Amino acid sequence: MHKTENKRIAFLASTADLAQSARNTFVHSFGDCDPSAAEVIVALGGDGFMLQTLHATQHLDVPVYGMNRGTVGFLMNEFSTEGLIARLAAAEEAVINPLRMRATCVDGQTQTALAINEVSLLRQGPQAAKLQIFVDDRLRLSELACDGALVATPAGSTAYNYSAHGPILPIGSEVLALTAMAAFRPRRWRGAVLPKAAKVRFEVIEPVKRPVMADADNCSVKNVMSVEIESAGDVAHRLLFDPDHGLEERLIREQFA
Repeated sequence: MHKTENKRIAFLASTADLAQSARNTFVHSFGDCDPSAAEVIVALGGDGFMLQTLHATQHLDVPVYGMNRGTVGFLMNEFSTEGLIARLAAAEEAVINPLRMRATCVDGQTQTALAINEVSLLRQGPQAAKLQIFVDDRLRLSELACDGALVATPAGSTAYNYSAHGPILPIGSEVLALTAMAAFRPRRWRGAVLPKAAKVRFEVIEPVKRPVMADADNCSVKNVMSVEIESAGDVAHRLLFDPDHGLEERLIREQFA
């Protein structure tokens, strides 16, 4: 539980009119402060804005309570202008670690990024991508012909991973999902569930002829030839959820929808 009476609250909102209107209402009632001085952050928007907020405030070690003023809102709580202080006081905390991506491009340049949901590799052109998959430096799949492949965290397993027919992962399962998108060969390969500590490396076969891009929570890198992915245990995001509506419950409920 989190005692929030008289606490400093920062209200952040997406550019959507609904989110901005909600922010104005809350600021009028509770005031506002800079996130760097806040004890709790209230994020108003959809899942995309929540991801932006978590990335932007990860250095602050401040819990974030999201309220849905967007579309899907899987990472958000139900919106209401009533009872905010009581809801924050009763909120339950979930701590998640993002993935760290290191992408090496054809020209030799490298780029790193963090992904809360997933790191995905996608073909850039009309031809299928061809990928080799290494787990802990051991070759596990010599050639995957596909539209792409991804590694997803439990928190992101209901997002792109689920739409690609990957498994939904419980938050406390300490595993990652490795999922292919539109696999052409091997046709029956359904992906893999890996330990959270596993290090995954994709090597692109014929990266010039069959260009591939990598994406980590909308940080895109084009013309990659190698992408390394591992859980970033040194980075922790703290999310607050209403009781009985936390990530564990949402993940279970999603499987019976």
